Amino acid sequence: MKNTITRIPFINAALNKLYQVWLTLPYVFSGSKIYWIERYQCGGRSGTGSYNQLAEFKAEILNRFVSKHNVDSIIEYGCGDGNQLKLYDIPHYLGFDISPEAISICRDLFSDDGTKSFKMMKEYSNETADLTLSIDVIYHLIEDQVYHNYMHRLFDSAQKHVIIYSSNTNSNSIFNGAHIKHRKFTAWVDRHKPEWTLIKHIPNRYPLRHHQKKNGSLSDFYIYEKKSK
Repeated sequence: MKNTITRIPFINAALNKLYQVWLTLPYVFSGSKIYWIERYQCGGRSGTGSYNQLAEFKAEILNRFVSKHNVDSIIEYGCGDGNQLKLYDIPHYLGFDISPEAISICRDLFSDDGTKSFKMMKEYSNETADLTLSIDVIYHLIEDQVYHNYMHRLFDSAQKHVIIYSSNTNSNSIFNGAHIKHRKFTAWVDRHKPEWTLIKHIPNRYPLRHHQKKNGSLSDFYIYEKKSK
């Protein structure tokens, strides 16, 4: 019923209007979880990085990796609104998110696709996959404990590979906001997950410039592989 209502044009327009109003209100940041729950509730979406040329770039890199390494199963932590997922060619996919609205959107979008399923983060029950994904998520994890818990789960649930698409710096002097905290996550992996090796770093094809904030990104690809015992 909820998904049917949101497909009615004038209600969709009202939600978009509500989201624009929400963006302009005086904002007190209440935490990364609440920020994303409220964003989707007000009609917001995953962001520009999940659309257009950046989405196509990410899909190209991931699909090539999946094909080359015969990846059968993927878990993504932070599936968002599912627009990026539409471009992926993945045999079996499980997406997690903290937003009930995002999960509802994805379930509706892929209702006819039996290879994809979606769950709330709180519903995680020790699932594992060949490959785990973190796409444009890490720099949105403001709280340190949330960040540490997320990183442990990301690596502990991966059997072979982890792919991270994120900024990788401790500098927060530019391109920042209340819901963004850049982190040098490669140092965290070196310290906490020594059994994983960074096998490839792929710079962004569309790096962020001061004059093109909507068309570029600070994120690069970082591909990790589990060391053989």
